Amino acid sequence: MDRKLILYIAMSLDGYIAKKDDNIDFLNMVEVPNEDYGYADFLQGIDTVIWGRKTFDKVLSFGGELPHQDKEVFVISRTRKRKNGHIQYHDNVVDLVKNLKNKKGKDIYCDGGAEIVSELLQNSLFDTVIVSVIPHLLGDGIRLFKEGNIEQNLQFKRAISYPSGLVQLWYEVKKENP
Repeated sequence: MDRKLILYIAMSLDGYIAKKDDNIDFLNMVEVPNEDYGYADFLQGIDTVIWGRKTFDKVLSFGGELPHQDKEVFVISRTRKRKNGHIQYHDNVVDLVKNLKNKKGKDIYCDGGAEIVSELLQNSLFDTVIVSVIPHLLGDGIRLFKEGNIEQNLQFKRAISYPSGLVQLWYEVKKENP
């Protein structure tokens, strides 16, 4: 039972993952040819992806092939229930994560959105938090970390700065009673 739930996500310097209208164009400002900020290496260690429905719909809006064809993908939705190719729908992210952590496999990747992150934080389910900070102030929008989350101690692992200005912060969540 050593599967970890990892939050791997990007936010603006002032803590937003999107504008109020779900626009994430600010992420493009750090796009550099042949630079994936360690994403491909990160994906080697995971076999399961969790998305909130709004995040999943945003990914669908980009067109093209659905990502993570080689992984088990869960979309958290209260209304969608059917399986769609390699995409499975689930309505309770807390139960899902607890069940996944008890199965054999690689680590589990949570890619947001804010509501899913908040629910997982409320239940102390993250083991690792990796946040890429984009050098931009959005001023307003959808916060990554909502108010009212429970306090959690993090242990710093590393910080990587890139020429584009992106800074990636890696933390392990300190568990009180492992």
